[in-house]
Amino acid sequence: MEYILLTAGLFLLIKGADFFVDGASSIAAKLRVPPLIIGLTVVSFGTSAPEAAISISASIRGESAISLGNIIGSNLFNLLPVIGITSLAIPLTAERDVINRDMPVNIFATGALAIAVIDGVIKRYEAALFLAALAVYLFFVIRKALRNPIDTGVGRQLSWLLSSLYVIGGLFAVVVGGDVVVDNAKLIAADLGMSETLIGLTVVALGTSLPELVTSLVAAKKGEAGIAVGNAVGSCLFNILFILGITGAITPLRVDSELLTDTAFLAIVTLIVYLFAAKGKKIGRIEGAICVILYSIYTAFIIVRAY
Repeated sequence: MEYILLTAGLFLLIKGADFFVDGASSIAAKLRVPPLIIGLTVVSFGTSAPEAAISISASIRGESAISLGNIIGSNLFNLLPVIGITSLAIPLTAERDVINRDMPVNIFATGALAIAVIDGVIKRYEAALFLAALAVYLFFVIRKALRNPIDTGVGRQLSWLLSSLYVIGGLFAVVVGGDVVVDNAKLIAADLGMSETLIGLTVVALGTSLPELVTSLVAAKKGEAGIAVGNAVGSCLFNILFILGITGAITPLRVDSELLTDTAFLAIVTLIVYLFAAKGKKIGRIEGAICVILYSIYTAFIIVRAY
């Protein structure tokens, strides 16, 4: 039964992402806002909803390993398989704002996370600083978008009502689909005897990051590279600054010693992906293949480490 529900959840993710991208692109065109901004805000926040639900729930139950592991694992999945697989399918052009603003902010956020976990616990005041940093970041992103409206000239043109229904309905399907996938993947993983930390880094992270992967692939296929790249980078930022900020504010998060290595690896990967994008303003198939290989090596490592 778990496998049937898993398949149904994947279907909801795929169709939900399709509708969500169409609606978001249409709204971007109507507001004359660059698709990149929509990808960094509405889309990234929407596709990060499964991570938020899982991490907040785990934090309330005192399951810090799943909560923090989900965030670290999801960011690794966003930067490696999401960007890697998407660029393997369709090479992605990295926009100037992504390289000069969003990726450096992501490096800063990841570095702050690496510092916060060193003492073995993420305190409430550190979580509050993450939330404050997100507020400042969004302020500058939205202010620039409003000051520099553009005619995107792309995206499916829908009415305001239909655009809103596409966004709301697509988001609902994405969240529900992600929840169904995670729940049933956790049941399957538990039957295989996986640890809490490993489940957080792999099964939960994979399940909650499927919306980002599907949404980025769909966006790239539709020619919306701004949404594809912005979604992946924006989701990483939301995962650290918003989700970790909220969960850490609820209760201080205990950091499993194994997660120190994973956080360090995330910091290195964040820098590598930035260098890929900065070189030639493009993430091509070679860089995409390297990202996928790095994730495969990492996955093999944490599985061996767990057993």
